[in-house]
Amino acid sequence: MKKTEILKAIEPVIKAFDELGISYYVGGSIASSAYGIARATMDVDFISNMNFFQIKPLVEKLKTEFFIDEFMISDSIKTSSSFNLIHLETMLKIDVFILKDISFHKTAFERKRKDTLILEDESIEIYLSSPEDIILNKLEWFRMGGEISERQWLDILGVIKVQGDNLDVKYLSNWAKELSLNDLLVKALKESEQ
Repeated sequence: MKKTEILKAIEPVIKAFDELGISYYVGGSIASSAYGIARATMDVDFISNMNFFQIKPLVEKLKTEFFIDEFMISDSIKTSSSFNLIHLETMLKIDVFILKDISFHKTAFERKRKDTLILEDESIEIYLSSPEDIILNKLEWFRMGGEISERQWLDILGVIKVQGDNLDVKYLSNWAKELSLNDLLVKALKESEQ
């Protein structure tokens, strides 16, 4: 997949979210590539606090360019789960995770940052997860996946190495303890020093 295809697929979603006042940030491999070491394959993960009244207008705005299911969106808001959008031209799948009513997730959402994502000489203004929250989210996914995903681990180490002294280590440590991830954080910080 060309990086320009990613921009082609996410640009209309960001535009629709902005126009409809749907708050979001992009996490996953796009955020870890932006703040760490870029990887060849990228998943597109949006985290959003979308409401029921925003569903119909969103469907109207995106239905010509995406496969979008109103009922799937409604169900994901009810259950605080996720839905996906498929960009018809590129067939790129975008996962939209509904913000969970959990203090870490709410804090991460408040800490999102507006940045410029540059892919192959093209750029877009976008809200991204903070580097610390990328690390914590990926540590959670790594643990839930049985601590075997080399890709997740390398993403974590990449963000730590690239961000270095810019990381808020106190914030990382506090939440890692709260989320029972402290052992993994300590291991990742140690490994990234090598």
